[in-house]
Amino acid sequence: MQWPTFNVRPYVCGGVGRLDEAALAALREAGPRVRPALRTAEAALFSSSPLPPYHRGPEPGLGGTGDAAGGEPAPGATRPDAGTWAFAWGERRPAGPAPWITVAETCETPGLIDDGDRVTLHAGGLGLVDVYYVSVGGAVYFSSLLEPLLALVRTPYEVDWDAWAAIVQLTFPLRDDTPYARVKRLAGSSALVLGKRSGRIAVERRLPRWLREEPFEAGRSAGELLEILHEVYKEFDSRPLLVPVSGGYDSRLLCSVAVARGADVESWTTSPDDGTDTDIAFARAITRELGVPHRVIPQDPAAYPADALSVARRLEFLTPHHAWYAPFAREVHRAGRTLVDGLAGGPLLKNFMVSGAALEASTEAERKAALLGSLALGAPSAPFLSERAAQWIADSVRTAFARSTSMLDGHRAELPLSVLHTRTARGIARSPVNLVGPEVSFAAPFMHPDFFDAALSVGVARKDRGRFYRELLHAANPRVAALPSTNVVKQPLQRVPLRSAAGPARAYGHAMLTRVAHAVPSLLSEHLHAVVAEGPDALARFNGWNDRFWVRSLVLFGAWLDDRADRVGDLTPPWE
Repeated sequence: MQWPTFNVRPYVCGGVGRLDEAALAALREAGPRVRPALRTAEAALFSSSPLPPYHRGPEPGLGGTGDAAGGEPAPGATRPDAGTWAFAWGERRPAGPAPWITVAETCETPGLIDDGDRVTLHAGGLGLVDVYYVSVGGAVYFSSLLEPLLALVRTPYEVDWDAWAAIVQLTFPLRDDTPYARVKRLAGSSALVLGKRSGRIAVERRLPRWLREEPFEAGRSAGELLEILHEVYKEFDSRPLLVPVSGGYDSRLLCSVAVARGADVESWTTSPDDGTDTDIAFARAITRELGVPHRVIPQDPAAYPADALSVARRLEFLTPHHAWYAPFAREVHRAGRTLVDGLAGGPLLKNFMVSGAALEASTEAERKAALLGSLALGAPSAPFLSERAAQWIADSVRTAFARSTSMLDGHRAELPLSVLHTRTARGIARSPVNLVGPEVSFAAPFMHPDFFDAALSVGVARKDRGRFYRELLHAANPRVAALPSTNVVKQPLQRVPLRSAAGPARAYGHAMLTRVAHAVPSLLSEHLHAVVAEGPDALARFNGWNDRFWVRSLVLFGAWLDDRADRVGDLTPPWE
């Protein structure tokens, strides 16, 4: 396995509870090289780079400094008798001790905390930085990568069909699901808590700040939000910045603010492989207006199969997105600049993925159904799945989506938050967090708590059809705001060949679909079986937007089956 290079955000693993030394050793050996950061009677933490605690204090009620005499710890590790302590491994570091939910929602970082009575392993507020775990005996073993935990799972691995249902239909998993039934993901705003007296480990879920303190329509103007965005940028005023411009709203706003602040900024653009490449043409106009050096990162159709497979492996087969991002990410790793990413801008500022039906729904059930309809892949040009598989997958996804968003029911910002807690966190965030984040520092200004809260306070009605966002862009730079946007394309589009539909991609896709057809034949419709039987060129007929994404989802499943052929167990699906 080729691991990412953890230059900025470290790889971590460890355990909580009645730990078995052999299991810890197996976990350490199965992933990137790590060194000890902590070892106590109840917890172990290992990191790929030095990871000092952000808090270290005395045992509650005992006084002192936590440096009492005792056995020597492993090099670099916090002492076993260190009293209370707290670690975090996201990019934003907490200023001091705080309840775990405060750390999670303020810094969007996972962490490990001992407050004297409990040991808490927590995710971030949205769970953007992954924490995976396996329960073995009286302990939980965790890792920021999924693959190393499989060393603790007995083969053959049991398939989590609910996870694959969501990946196929939504392009990302829901709840705490992963492709493996034994390995779970710690959801946003949740924690695993070990009570020291009881010795029991329980899941603890909390409402993050944006749900506890439901925002109200405060009448904030676009100018006020722009001022907040300028304040957010002060955190990285001294850094050279790379602001990718795609031709849409998010990137032109972020680039406009960077230029207005006099930052050392460059802008790059690549093709999102959508068949038009309007991003490149529009980005050239935007960067020319802003006077920013601009570079286009080319895409090579011959490299698509290797890019698709390497991204699938790096993202641990959790989403079919981001193959187009691979050439861009490789260049970013060499740039020496902080990447400024527009993560969450769409849901927060322009009702992205929120349909008119969802806005006008009169009941919770109607609202859920409309939102899920926007998030799910639309109907393909011909049936891709068998009737039984399609029905089971639809039922599974409907149930999982309802549970994943139940805490948002009736909330004033339910619609954008539902998108953020599902699609953004589990699918779209993978580019900055997993393809860029470990190697290079990235900033997500829209995710900063001050801007996040202010944007949520603007009602969804004001954001409908991008109205509020256009006000914000005009306040930032009216000339740039007036330039054509990929969010509102009125002129005829010039079609360009798709890298993901070229000959090399068809050959790769056909090989993976053949794997699916042989391993789980009841998943595919008779029509798709016939297409697969025709050979790679038969895939050329799937040119529509929905068709392409259905193909990518099923190809991802085939790639996973191919990679795990000797380790996955019974592949009899639940609809049989």
